[in-house]
Amino acid sequence: MIKRNQLILGNKNLKDITDDICAPVEKLPGKGWVALFLSAKSLLICYLFVLGFVMANGMGLLGVNHPNAWGTMIITFVFWIGIGHAGTLISAILFLFRQKWRTSVARTAEAMTVFAVMTAGLFPLLHTGRPWLDFWLFPYPNQRGPLWVNFRSPLLWDVFAVSTYATVSIIFWYVGLVPDFATIKDRAKNKARKLIYGILSLGWRGTARNWSHYEMLYLILAGLSTPLVLSVHTIVSFDFAVAGLPGWHTTIFPPYFVAGAIFSGFAMVVTLMTLVRIGFPQFKDYITIDHMEVMNKIIMSTGLMVGYAYATEFFIAWYSGNPYERYVFMNRAGLPGTSGDYAWSYWIMVCCNVVIPQIFWMKWARRSIPVMFVISIFVNIGMWFERFVITITSLHNDFLPSNWGNYAWSIWDAGVLVGSFGMFLTLFLLYLRLFPAISIAEIKPMLNVGRDDQKGGH
Repeated sequence: MIKRNQLILGNKNLKDITDDICAPVEKLPGKGWVALFLSAKSLLICYLFVLGFVMANGMGLLGVNHPNAWGTMIITFVFWIGIGHAGTLISAILFLFRQKWRTSVARTAEAMTVFAVMTAGLFPLLHTGRPWLDFWLFPYPNQRGPLWVNFRSPLLWDVFAVSTYATVSIIFWYVGLVPDFATIKDRAKNKARKLIYGILSLGWRGTARNWSHYEMLYLILAGLSTPLVLSVHTIVSFDFAVAGLPGWHTTIFPPYFVAGAIFSGFAMVVTLMTLVRIGFPQFKDYITIDHMEVMNKIIMSTGLMVGYAYATEFFIAWYSGNPYERYVFMNRAGLPGTSGDYAWSYWIMVCCNVVIPQIFWMKWARRSIPVMFVISIFVNIGMWFERFVITITSLHNDFLPSNWGNYAWSIWDAGVLVGSFGMFLTLFLLYLRLFPAISIAEIKPMLNVGRDDQKGGH
């Protein structure tokens, strides 16, 4: 029988696991965490200033114009929704398939999903230009006569898809935290902490009845979350696919978007897990190189799927016989006979998403922390450019030359894009300080107590 590598290193016992995982919540933060938090908070403050200034002065500050009516807001919205996919995939789908390696990374991946969807959800609301009227997006009995939301609009489908995904993801994440909240409450040494974590633990007592209800609910939520992973980015892809615009109107978009979302989501998980290992060294025994290698294999596989999707798009454009469709794709790549205004962004996308991740075919690269960190950054850059390429290259050259025009990227677009990372990282760093980053209840059964080489166990 092939002996599997241990999922927990360092010869830990049950008490060690509780102490290690509770330490970031119970002790003062280190200098590394403080430095990261202050940096992220500064970015967040800049982000709030940029958004406030844009709302006060109008969307004209951003690069959106005619014909590029969709710009940084929508591009970054699609990017962050994609980031939110890996968390639910790791947690829910791998839980249903009983993959034990998920236990060390599932909690943090779920948190990443929640914060990414929160970050993403702001963009379409702000893109309307009048966010104080965004409640009009929801269908509700109103006093505006026959005026009603357009149920045939994919933008309305986004409202339902994203809000449903966010709700289920938050509940799924919270339910998994309940037993660990009770552990922190039991270890609390002051009344305020005991009260707060006691409320959060919902009266958890650790009885057989509690565990029975918990496991049934967790299984149901995992079952509910699984189809949402596939549905939410499929529906986001419909924003483009149901349009008649060349480069958008294609049936490959749903699987293409889902594969890309998993690809970018796992890259962000690797980025965050690397930072967690640096910020909290005791977690290196739980988030091992084996965990990181598995995720790198998934990045490599989905990178190939994304590359296949790029090639299929080109083939279908050629095979369709539609000159407009052919022109858009030739223009994307900057082939002769086209303006190729955004060919640079297309080739950045191809290099970052298809070429660079192939280094993971080599085992040393898959198990090297510096290498995987750098590649995960490249993947996320490439995935943002993928959304940029899809949106801008189709809009700036449509059917009529009189409608042609370039996207006017401004410093405010850069502020919105970079600032969104400030919001995401601030929330994530606060999570690391306030909640157990690894599930104590799930990690303890991974110990080899009484198994394999543990002589005398039973």
